[in-house]
Amino acid sequence: MNKLKESELVLHPDGSIYHLKMRPEHVADDVILVGDPGRVKEVSKYFDTVEIRNSHREMVSHTGYLNNKRITVLSTGMGPDNIDIVINELDALVNIDLQLRTRNEKHTSLNIVRLGTSGALQPDIPVDSFVMSTHGVGMDGLMYYYKDKEQVIDFEMTAAFIQKTGWPDDLAKPYIVPGASALMKKLGEDLIRGMTATAPGFYAPQGRELRLKTAYPELMNRVASFTYGELKIINLEMETATLYGLGKMLGHQALTICLILANRATGDYCKDYKSSMDELIQKVLARITMVG
Repeated sequence: MNKLKESELVLHPDGSIYHLKMRPEHVADDVILVGDPGRVKEVSKYFDTVEIRNSHREMVSHTGYLNNKRITVLSTGMGPDNIDIVINELDALVNIDLQLRTRNEKHTSLNIVRLGTSGALQPDIPVDSFVMSTHGVGMDGLMYYYKDKEQVIDFEMTAAFIQKTGWPDDLAKPYIVPGASALMKKLGEDLIRGMTATAPGFYAPQGRELRLKTAYPELMNRVASFTYGELKIINLEMETATLYGLGKMLGHQALTICLILANRATGDYCKDYKSSMDELIQKVLARITMVG
């Protein structure tokens, strides 16, 4: 069996993986991802016990128990590039023998739930509401670097998106990946459902202008107007499509649930997002630890 080179699988002297600074025993089967390192403790404060705490750069992780369910909460930082690091290293922790540097014969599948913040693209979605991503619409192009993209991208939906939005040729090629239906069923009761667009940046890639002008000022309007059957793109952020694509390729279940901080269509902004996020955290934790 081929061993992974030290330059490919980078480890700390204590055997922990490089960016996450975690070892295999630190990872629970159920993982909650948050962007903000400070939000990790806002999740783990509801655990009955916290057994492990790690911190390296913007990646902070706590693993513990709630209602006899072992859970890991981990911060990712922002953007598709960070998700690329986090998901590949989470997978390595459970599907690679770090000491031998060989891939495990038995596959371990994680349940990965991202709790994030995002902006609504539709005027009928109020701030402070909770939305669940049925699909990730990637505008970042990251999936096309991976050989197995054909197994996870919905190319029919992607082609429709490119055609209906008049997607510019000089931007990264989009892709669309569905979320995990089992997690949707378990966690999605009473949540708003729709597709989520994933941008590779916060300003021009999302149509914002400060001193620099966006090259395609109408692009976000075309994205917001895209429909596919009964589905429409309801919100915009920077992580979901990459999470869905990498998660599915690596054999994990992934789902994003976001708090709507702003409505881009109406200009409204959340007045007290911390209390709304706390409500979302408690709701998702209750559903993750629910038996059955």
